[in-house]
Amino acid sequence: MADSWPRGVFPARLIERLHREGAIRVSLPFDEDQVQPASLDLRLGKTAYRVRASFLPGPDHSVAERIEALKLHEIDLSQGAVLERGCVYLVPLEESLDLPEDVSASANPKSSTGRLDVFTRVIGDRARGFDQLPAGYTGPLYLEISPRTFPVLVRTGSRLSQMRFRCGDSRLSIAEHRALHATDTLVIGGDMPVGEGVALSIDLEGQGRDGLIGFRSKRHTAVVDVDKKAALDVLDFWEPLHAHGQSELILDPDEFYILVSLEAVHVPPTHAAEMVPFDPLVGEFRVHYAGFFDPGFGHSAAGGTGSRAVLEVRSREVPFLLGHGQIIGRLIYEELAEKPDRLYGTDLGSNYQAQTLKLSKHFKPFPG
Repeated sequence: MADSWPRGVFPARLIERLHREGAIRVSLPFDEDQVQPASLDLRLGKTAYRVRASFLPGPDHSVAERIEALKLHEIDLSQGAVLERGCVYLVPLEESLDLPEDVSASANPKSSTGRLDVFTRVIGDRARGFDQLPAGYTGPLYLEISPRTFPVLVRTGSRLSQMRFRCGDSRLSIAEHRALHATDTLVIGGDMPVGEGVALSIDLEGQGRDGLIGFRSKRHTAVVDVDKKAALDVLDFWEPLHAHGQSELILDPDEFYILVSLEAVHVPPTHAAEMVPFDPLVGEFRVHYAGFFDPGFGHSAAGGTGSRAVLEVRSREVPFLLGHGQIIGRLIYEELAEKPDRLYGTDLGSNYQAQTLKLSKHFKPFPG
């Protein structure tokens, strides 16, 4: 690699530079919109392997070796194939890495993937953890896919996960979060003090949406084609939830919910953000599979005024009562390594800019 890399999360220009210099290797040319403002969409390869169980390869094995020991059968994705709910699949990705020694990578499901309750995790050879590739990693990438609610139709080139690249640790300190909030107003409508990140709470009143507070998934639905936008009727897959009486919702552990934050979120152009769990001790539920917020999300100049965080929620083991305004997660902000040349928003045709309560892009608009 040529020069040293600047500290921070890499915006699109630096991701493209990684590609030019051979740190991101691809078997097919990049799609036109594959490089996002501060992340790279990852594409499925030609084959999916149905495996007996999820796994980490550990320091002594490649992923391919573990697949060979655990696979039940192979599925050709070149013409498209259905991945069934409740099963675990491993798919080699079209992208592989040869990272510089000071550049690491992390992955997360794309927003549309999380909103379908499709559980995905990226793994690399000899990995000890999911979704984390250490600085200097060289090798292939694989995506573990487990649909939880809907069967999904995928094909070679489908994009279910995204990757960030960074040099060093660029997460803001408590003082830096407070300073950024003072100058750029990171959340609007919340009353929690800014500390180690910015707290987000749940909206269970639905003001401005005729009381619509969320959606609960239906069972035994048709297949969702992950590459088709606005093709499906909402009511064939979802039960709308409306506020009535007390502003509370009991989460059933067997159900999947789409809810929305009470606060509007702002990610200024100089930063990126990631949703993390608030505190596992305050609630037996999981929120937000898809955690990346690109620079410009909720930014007024990029058409994002009033953007909320849409939340994918499951209770873990027992029914759990959520109350309006209950804290459910926090946003951790990171500095970008350099000024971005593009922002998340209307100019890029971003699907979720200026969103309030919104299902994934696969569904037709729903009133409310």
